[in-house]
Amino acid sequence: MKHQPPPPPLPLSQPPSMGATVAGGVASVISTMNGNSSSGIEAVKCRPPIYPKPKTPSFDKDRDYIGFATLPEQVHRKSVKRGFEFTLMVVGESGLGKSTLINSLFLGDLYKNRQMPNVEERIEKTTKVEKKTMDIEERGVRLRLTVVDTPGFGDAINCEDSWRVCTQYIDEQFRQYFTDESGLNRRNIQDNRVHCCLYFVPPWGHSLRQMDLDLIRRLHRKVNIVLVIGKADCLNKQEVRKLKERILQDLEDNHIQLYQFPECDSDEDDDFKQQDRELKASIPFAVVGSNTILEVAGKKVRGRQYPWGVVNVEDPEHSDFIKLRTFLISTHMQDLKDTTQDVHYENFRAQCISQISQHALRERGKLKRDSISSTNGFDAAISETDRLLLQKDEEIRRMQDMLTQMQEKLKQTHLMEMKKNDSVIDV
Repeated sequence: MKHQPPPPPLPLSQPPSMGATVAGGVASVISTMNGNSSSGIEAVKCRPPIYPKPKTPSFDKDRDYIGFATLPEQVHRKSVKRGFEFTLMVVGESGLGKSTLINSLFLGDLYKNRQMPNVEERIEKTTKVEKKTMDIEERGVRLRLTVVDTPGFGDAINCEDSWRVCTQYIDEQFRQYFTDESGLNRRNIQDNRVHCCLYFVPPWGHSLRQMDLDLIRRLHRKVNIVLVIGKADCLNKQEVRKLKERILQDLEDNHIQLYQFPECDSDEDDDFKQQDRELKASIPFAVVGSNTILEVAGKKVRGRQYPWGVVNVEDPEHSDFIKLRTFLISTHMQDLKDTTQDVHYENFRAQCISQISQHALRERGKLKRDSISSTNGFDAAISETDRLLLQKDEEIRRMQDMLTQMQEKLKQTHLMEMKKNDSVIDV
């Protein structure tokens, strides 16, 4: 049996291209659907070859991320590095616990070497201004606190002009800031404007005195005023409530507006809203201050020892000290600064610009009258300058109208808040 050679290998053909394969598969599918398949063999779909997908770069995952969400962190880092400033003015007659309260609020001792004047010195004593500055750091945040005290206020026999020193100091700080802001070098402006004024009301009166009303009436459009009833431990709860009601009624009768709490945002949690309602209902704050640490029931507390017991200044049942500290430091310090900048300082700034413009108009008019015989070109230049000054005056008037509307809105809000607080009983 002869061995037959193996059959020759089939000729190799080039594989069809991807386009031809796809086209042939599509044509077969179409002919089968139309019933035109002549061989009776069922047409098979020809799929294109599957190639591995390229690796996606890592930055594609954050393709929709721009990056400005880190702006709060940038502002936070810059603010912490620069530090913060806050100026607090304390006004009230001697003996109401002003120094003790400031030391209790900021856990310091600002009045180590203070000497109380005797009777002869009080007869001719006048109100002075004393500034004390201290640097406080807490959890890496630095605060430069300036306390402006007014020793001698209300201590003299004639107290008619006791308010004058306070208003002059506030206006001087506004004027200095306006001068620095209008100068060439505005990079390192030091802000000494008064951001808050704590006015102490004596607890032994039935309401506000005429001296109190005179000062508050002259300050309430220049600074954020917060009323404080000093040494409130000499009053019981019912007496504190009645005194607060009389004080608020006197303020309303004399059209005096204190610092207005901002409204809570709708997205705030319930605890913060409840805290805000309690702070609003506590005005004016009835506080007790103490720098003495006592031990009560095995716990160390800041309080005052009396023959009948201990007053814990940090107990809400005894004092509004915690509420005042929360308001002044924890929750509303930045809003006090913003209100000073946006309302009180802008009002002072608009008045200064208006006075400068009026003075410039008078000088221009005088110059124009003195130079009637000048050339037509010089007269045209003066006319153009007058036109620009008139435009600036119109802008200032619009700004003053806006400030008036804002103050009227704040007044209406204050009246509504007072009506709401009529039914709230402070504990």
